[in-house]
Amino acid sequence: MKTAPIAQLDRAFGYGPKGQGFESSWARHLKGVIMKKIYTGKTKDVYESEDGNCLLKFKDDVTGENGIFDPGANTVGLSIEGAGLAGLKLTKFFFEKINSFGIPTHFISADLDNNSMTVRKATVFGKGLEVICRYKAVGSFLKRYGKYVEEGQDLDAFVEVTLKDDDRNDPPITEDALEMLGILSKEEYKILKILTQKIAGIVKEELGKKDLELFDIKFEFGRVGSDNHIALIDEISGGNMRAYKDGKRVEPLDLEKIMLA
Repeated sequence: MKTAPIAQLDRAFGYGPKGQGFESSWARHLKGVIMKKIYTGKTKDVYESEDGNCLLKFKDDVTGENGIFDPGANTVGLSIEGAGLAGLKLTKFFFEKINSFGIPTHFISADLDNNSMTVRKATVFGKGLEVICRYKAVGSFLKRYGKYVEEGQDLDAFVEVTLKDDDRNDPPITEDALEMLGILSKEEYKILKILTQKIAGIVKEELGKKDLELFDIKFEFGRVGSDNHIALIDEISGGNMRAYKDGKRVEPLDLEKIMLA
């Protein structure tokens, strides 16, 4: 049974229990626990443990093309030593911050010594969605709508959803199509959009404290728990956002150093 939309929105705006999605008693070292590899990703591998939770193992691979980093790319473009740990550190920082607002996530704990994060098991929507929040017209948005916008033009936390489909270059999908294909209901889409803008706003505010500007950021969501509530999953790191300082793009490793200095 799915969570009622109003209850879900209450959680999204912090009216639910603080620390939703994080229980310190679960934060433990998983050494010795039997793990089964269930997914090999571009930047992370996923293991399922015998207790029903999952472990994400962060790698030094980053998305891009021709050796150039690009968070919107569908292929591994290069490997950067230390990128996995940097991504995990930022993910831990942002997930703990988001949890403090009562926003649901799958995060349980992070093990920086082993480049891994323990999370609640989640069910993705359809075969996987990516949700982008855009503050500036750059990247694929500019490529698609370049006849109507200027590069770097302000966008008002514009939210768009894409299918995770490398063979079709992660095509955008509309709210109506999501419902028609049975991927998301209209009510779930509204929740997804509100959560996306809320979380992106938190990230944007934190970057602003370091004189950084967020241009766009990509999230993933899934259904978590016995009530199948919508929660933020995956990661929040320099590898899935475009951040700028003094008009120059900040690379993932540099972003972690600036944010956690």
